[in-house]
Amino acid sequence: MAKTMREFECGVVHEMVRISLRSKRSIGLKARDVLVVQCNQQDCQYSEENKNPCPLSLTLFDKEIQERQEKLRQRREDALYH
Repeated sequence: MAKTMREFECGVVHEMVRISLRSKRSIGLKARDVLVVQCNQQDCQYSEENKNPCPLSLTLFDKEIQERQEKLRQRREDALYH
């Protein structure tokens, strides 16, 4: 899926940044992909954390997440019937 990038006014760095929705592999016994919002600020200490005081959250990409979930549901449904 193509990355959706958008501009976002970050209150932490006090400037416009570019953000995107990304998948990241979790760590642990039940490793799985989790979604995070990532910005283009490479040196940000909150990169890929999305925890306070970082203003980024998955709600910024609600529409895209719903679209991903629908595509996944359709793929699973297609796999069952083919």
